[in-house]
Amino acid sequence: MAAGLERVVVREQAPLVRAANFNEVCLGYNAEEAMAEAARCLNCKKAQCMIGCPVAIDIPTFVKQVADGDFEAAYQTIVASSSLPAVCGRVCPQEKQCEGKCIRGKKGDPVSIGKLERFVADWARENGIKPKKPEVMNGKKVAVIGSGPAGLSCAGDLAKWGYDVTIFEALHEAGGVLTYGIPEFRLPKDAVVKPEVENIKSLGVKIETDVIIGKSVTIDELMEEEGFEAVFIGSGAGLPMFMGIPGENANGVYSANEYLTRSNLMKARLSDYDTPMPNSKKCVVVGGGNVAMDAARTALRLGAETHIVYRRGEEELPARLEEVHHAKEEGIIFDLLTNPVEILTDENGWVKAVRCVRMELGEPDASGRRRPIVVPGSEFEIEADAVIMSLGTSPNPLIASTTAGLEVNKRKCIVAEAENGQTSKPGVFAGGDAVTGAATVILAMEAGRAGAKGIHEYLSNK
Repeated sequence: MAAGLERVVVREQAPLVRAANFNEVCLGYNAEEAMAEAARCLNCKKAQCMIGCPVAIDIPTFVKQVADGDFEAAYQTIVASSSLPAVCGRVCPQEKQCEGKCIRGKKGDPVSIGKLERFVADWARENGIKPKKPEVMNGKKVAVIGSGPAGLSCAGDLAKWGYDVTIFEALHEAGGVLTYGIPEFRLPKDAVVKPEVENIKSLGVKIETDVIIGKSVTIDELMEEEGFEAVFIGSGAGLPMFMGIPGENANGVYSANEYLTRSNLMKARLSDYDTPMPNSKKCVVVGGGNVAMDAARTALRLGAETHIVYRRGEEELPARLEEVHHAKEEGIIFDLLTNPVEILTDENGWVKAVRCVRMELGEPDASGRRRPIVVPGSEFEIEADAVIMSLGTSPNPLIASTTAGLEVNKRKCIVAEAENGQTSKPGVFAGGDAVTGAATVILAMEAGRAGAKGIHEYLSNK
């Protein structure tokens, strides 16, 4: 197969078709397409793509195995480093990571590493291929708090090393943000998330749901009374932030967390579930990240004309380029350089409009992005009957407040060492959004792997 400069185009649902359903947008490669795309790899001696991968997948090896048609070997290569390959192949920002460093991209398109990872993981699921189980158990018990990407990644690595791992999940289904936060059209639950969780369980990991750490049981009790020798906290950051503007407590104002949880975990998008969503006709989503795109595209599919209001310009949008592109294709309206200042309500206290001001960009702020400045006399209104605030999240303080000796910073995030997840409390490790605040799935997985390594070193030396 000739290796061209242009990548093999991946098939997708047409924009107007997918905007009316919750089926997955990207349809992925078939075997022939995957092999053709993998053949474009230059097999660099010093592979830059691996430098860009937070979980250090042996990318050149698995891509070569795909090109050779050895998909099972490619899967085992990937899962040696990643516990969630079907997830990462769909939601990782590859353009800023592995693909962003691909040498092929200097003259032509980078190799579609993410789409190849997705193909391999899907092929393995369809053919009943599982990660290899540990040959010997070491008898040491470890508790993992939270079954999101950080917790699953940590548990997966520890299980491969022979540890007796139990994950404690506060909600009634495992998966964390993969289950409640990311919409079905980006990450199918039954076809992708649940099988990935089952793969973790196949390694011997136990998952207990409906357990709220700090309420059902404390970390101290897990360690002192239930025999867990180490604990990893991967509880995420589920506490939503708001702007504090007038009208924000009105009926019809939601956090993106609540809105997406009701649609995804509680199945409110389905008519046969008794978890109704608002019948919105005009919705405003405030924010410019991936979660804002998810909320806006969900609202669109539920029948609303949807606006994204963001106070900076398009170049500053923090969302993935692919998600912005898909949102535009589907008909989301982008009101950029715009900031809400008040939510207006009707006589019954329901949202009727959002009062906004125009912005312009000034000098860079502490984040390195140009600071948005209000344009005087630029007020205007956007008619709306629902507003979704997608401004970020912070960790729930419950775990820290019920664990003796656990240090948190001024943002209420748990303080932990980046290289191994060690906290101020001996035997307790942490990583992911609970430590950094809201970030990406792959960075949470990187932190989970670091935490697993830290626990392994701690218990080996104990």
